[in-house]
Amino acid sequence: MLARGGRRPRKPRFARALHPPVAHDALVQSRAEAEAAIAEARKSHERLRQAVDMLPQGIVILDPEGRYVLWNKQYAEIYSKTADLFQEGARLEDTLRIGVARGDYPEAAGHEDEWIAERLKKLYEPGKRHEQTLSDGRVILIEERRTDDGGVVGLRVDITELKQREASFRLLFDGNPVPMIVCALDDERILGVNDAAVAHYGYSRVEFEKLKIRSLQAFDREPPWATDRSSEEQAARTWKHVKADGALIDLAIYSRELTYDERPAVLLALMDITERKRAEARLAFMAQHDGLTGLPNRNRLRQTMDEMLQHSRRSPEKVAVLMLGLDNFKAVNDTLGHAVGDKLLRGVAKRLRSTLREEDALARLNSDEFAIVQGGLARPEDAVGLAKRLLEAIADPYLLDGHSVVIGASIGIATAPADGDESEKLLKSADMALSRAKSDARGTFAFFEAALDAKAQSRRKIEVELRDAIQNDVLRPYYQPLVDLSSGRITGFEALVRWPHPERGMVSPAEFIPVAEETGLINPLGGLMLRRACLDAATWPDDVRVAVNLSPLQFRSGNLLSMVTDALKHSGLPSRRLELEITETLLLEKSAQVLATLHALRSLGVRISMDDFGTGYSSLSYLRSFPFDKIKIDQSFVRDLGANREAQAIIRSIVSLGKGLGVIITAEGVETEAELSCLRAEGCDEGQGYLFSKARPNVEIISLLTAQRGIDAADEDAALVA
Repeated sequence: MLARGGRRPRKPRFARALHPPVAHDALVQSRAEAEAAIAEARKSHERLRQAVDMLPQGIVILDPEGRYVLWNKQYAEIYSKTADLFQEGARLEDTLRIGVARGDYPEAAGHEDEWIAERLKKLYEPGKRHEQTLSDGRVILIEERRTDDGGVVGLRVDITELKQREASFRLLFDGNPVPMIVCALDDERILGVNDAAVAHYGYSRVEFEKLKIRSLQAFDREPPWATDRSSEEQAARTWKHVKADGALIDLAIYSRELTYDERPAVLLALMDITERKRAEARLAFMAQHDGLTGLPNRNRLRQTMDEMLQHSRRSPEKVAVLMLGLDNFKAVNDTLGHAVGDKLLRGVAKRLRSTLREEDALARLNSDEFAIVQGGLARPEDAVGLAKRLLEAIADPYLLDGHSVVIGASIGIATAPADGDESEKLLKSADMALSRAKSDARGTFAFFEAALDAKAQSRRKIEVELRDAIQNDVLRPYYQPLVDLSSGRITGFEALVRWPHPERGMVSPAEFIPVAEETGLINPLGGLMLRRACLDAATWPDDVRVAVNLSPLQFRSGNLLSMVTDALKHSGLPSRRLELEITETLLLEKSAQVLATLHALRSLGVRISMDDFGTGYSSLSYLRSFPFDKIKIDQSFVRDLGANREAQAIIRSIVSLGKGLGVIITAEGVETEAELSCLRAEGCDEGQGYLFSKARPNVEIISLLTAQRGIDAADEDAALVA
C-alpha cells in the first residue's frame, strides 16, 4: 500500500530492526555447534589415544606427507631415544635422520642415506613385515599399511625375546649332536635339518628339503606327531627309518610343535637306538639261551613246552621229555681241560640238533645235561626210538685238539599227560628218570615211574627236616670204641652222627648223609659234629683219641683248616688227640689244594687216617702221595674172615704193608670172635665193631672209660701185691 503524496509509507521502527538480530543468532548457533563438534572430536581423539595406549604393540598414524598424527605410549617407549622429537606435524623422515645421526640405528652405519631411502620406500610402499635393530640391541618387527587418504598406520612389536629364543633354538638345533628335522604340519614337508641329520642319514640339505617325513619312514604311514599317545608312550615307540644308502635304523622320536619361518611346524628329535635295540636283542637272547652252545636254556624251554602242552591238550597226541646227561663228563674236564670240555659240549649240541626234527625242542639245562622235547607221539613207547638214536649219535668219537674223546650218555624219559601236564613237573619227572638210569646202568635210558616221585618227595622232606635239625642243634655224635687188639684197652672212639627224629626215631645216616652231600648241608653238619666231638673228647682221659670223618665236599669249601683250628681252640682238646678220617675218593681229585690242606692239618699235630681202605682205586699210589698215620681196613674184607682164605691173605698183606710204612692198621666191622682171632693172629693193631660195642652217646662213653680206669687200677694193685 502506498502512502499519501505518492510515497510509500514508512515502516514502523521495530520492523526495520528485525533482520539483523536473526542472522546473529544463527551465527552464534553455528559457532556453538562447531565448537561442540570440535570438542567431541577432541574427546574422540582422546578416547582413541587412550584406546591405542592400552595396546601392547606400538601404534603410529601418519598423514599422507608422513607427518605424525597419533602415536601411543608403547611406540614412544620403543623409540625412547627419539621420543623427544615426536610432535604432531613432525615428519617421520626428520626423526629418522636425527636418530641415524645419534646412532640409534646401527644397521645404517656407513650407508646412512641409502638406509633412510630404503626405510622411506618401505614406508610409502608397504609390503611384507620387516625387522629393525636398535642401538640397545632390541629387535622391532615393523608392519605398515596405507590408509584410504594416503596416510600410514604402523605397528611396532618388540620381538627381542623371540629372536633370542630363535637364536638359542638355532644354536641348539644346528649344533646338536642328535639328528633333528623340522617338518611342516600341513603337508609334512621337511623344512630344515641340522648337521647331525645330514651326517646320519646321508642326504644333503637340498635333498632333504625335497622330501616329506614319510619318505624316511620304512613302514609307518602316519607321521610321528599324528597319534593320540602320551609323550612317554610316543618316546617308548620304536620307529624304523631308511637312510640314503638303504640301511634301516631304529629310532625313538621326540616331537614338539613350533613356528618355523612363520609356518606351523613340528620339531623332531631322532634318537638312533639301533645299537641299543641290538644290545637288548642280544641280552634277550642270552637271557633265554645258553652262552656256550647257543641252545635255549631252561626258561626258553619251559615257554616252548607250555606251548606244546597247550596244543597237546586239544589232541590225543602225547609229548615226551627226554633228559640227557653225559656220563663222566667231569673226567674229560679234569684230564683234558675245560677248553676241550667246552668244545665237546658244542659238538654234542650239534649232533643232538642234527638228530632231531625241526619241530623238536632242544635245550641245555646245566653243565652236562640237555633236554629234548618231542610232540606228536601216539604212545610213550614211541620215544624209545629217539632215545636210541640220540645215544648212538653221541657215542661216536670226537676229535678235539688232537684228542679222540669218547663220551657216553644216559637218558630219562617222561611223557605228558601221564607223568605231568605242566612243564616243570615233566622236567622234574624226566630228571628223576635220568637219575635212575645213571644209578642202574649208565649208557641207557629209563622211563619215569611214580615210585621215583615218592622217593624224591621223601628226599626233599629229609632235606627240609635235616636243615631244621642242624639249625636247632638236634644232631648228636655217638661214639664207637677203637680197641687195641693186643691189650684189649680202648684207645679212642670214632664219632658217628646220629639224628634222633621226634616222629621217626633214630634216622639212619645212610638216609640223610647222601642228601646232605647233594644239598651242601654236609659242611654245616660236618662242622657241628667236629665241634661236638672235640668238646666231648676234652672230658675224656688224656690218652684217648677221637676220630671224625670228613667228606670230600668239606675240602672244597676252602675253610676246613680254620674250622678244625677253631674247634680245637674252643674245646681245648690237644691236636694229637684228634684223628681225621678221609676216603680214597678224596684223593681221586689229585688236587694240590687237597694235599696242601692235609699237610697243613698234619702240621697242627692232627692225625690223618685213610678210611675204607681197599674199596677205591689204586690205593697203594695214594699211600705214597701222603704220609698217613693210620689205615682202616674196610669191613667187607673182615666179614667172615675166619672162613675166607682170600680175605685172610689180603688182611695179611695190608698188615705187612702197614708195618713197612710205620702206620697203625685198624680193622672195621669186627663182629665175631673168629674174626677177632684171625686179626690178632695176623698182627692187626686195632679193631672196631659190634663185637666190642655199638656206637653210644657220650654219657655212656664216660661210664665205659670210668669202668676201664677201674680195671686198670685193679690190675696195678694186683701187680703191686704180686
